[in-house]
Amino acid sequence: MAVSKRFSKFLENIALTEAQMTSGRDRREKVVQVLNSRYWASQSKTQNSKIIGSWGKYTRVRPPRDVDVLFELPDSVYHRFESRTGNRQSQLLQEIKGVLAKTFSTTYIKGDGPVVKVPFVSYNVELVPAFSLTNGQYWICMTDGGGYYKKADYDAESRLVKTSNDSTNSNTRNLIRMMKRWQAYCNVPIKSFWLELIGIEFLSGWEHRTKPKTYYDWMVRDFLKHLEGKANTTVHAPGTLEAMDLGNAWLSKARMARGRAEKACENETNTPLTAGVEWQKIFGTDIPKSV
Repeated sequence: MAVSKRFSKFLENIALTEAQMTSGRDRREKVVQVLNSRYWASQSKTQNSKIIGSWGKYTRVRPPRDVDVLFELPDSVYHRFESRTGNRQSQLLQEIKGVLAKTFSTTYIKGDGPVVKVPFVSYNVELVPAFSLTNGQYWICMTDGGGYYKKADYDAESRLVKTSNDSTNSNTRNLIRMMKRWQAYCNVPIKSFWLELIGIEFLSGWEHRTKPKTYYDWMVRDFLKHLEGKANTTVHAPGTLEAMDLGNAWLSKARMARGRAEKACENETNTPLTAGVEWQKIFGTDIPKSV
């Protein structure tokens, strides 16, 4: 019961507040309305857009991270830019940046695409301009290598998380959220998207995947052990099957966290305060030391 109380409180502490969720929705609507006005002659705050990323998959954590928003552009915009020369994708992102800058004083393009970031005081909107394809996927703008369109399947990503979560007594989203807190607290150089995919893979074969929160100490420990085994392998994006190399830059921190989780699990029954000290080395003070 102590394990269940500890991890229940942890999940409560990293859940977004209602005010934070409202703020995120408001930011999405402000950005989308500007783009709908420019590209669709509409004042809608939501049409032609969808929330993606952790907000769309309900794996968001506190403190809030960026709100990822996909905005679907008309086909006419694609054809207009195809008639140009040079890096068309960069030019398109620059145009959208300019449209948003008229309303929001600061915008910038992140890295090599596909994101235009719109900063707000507390947290930002990361806008992904996209063209809809007939199979439900999207073309998104990549600006490296002279520019190109890359396929993305955000609906497939969301379905994968939901299907796993439904079959694991809601443990999938909880595991992902906890490990994203580890990623942030310990500054682990691994992408959240990779943690999601590896977490789903792990739970698909974990014998306790439908058990309640009393098993969460084991779940964290066993996931970290599974994660160690993924070093220098690949994962594949849902829908598009894009291969992504995991590398091993994060391995030493995963190994350290796994050792601490093992120690915490050993102490949960007889010395729960000692266990709490070890859990806080992994997750910070969001997870209670004593229960």
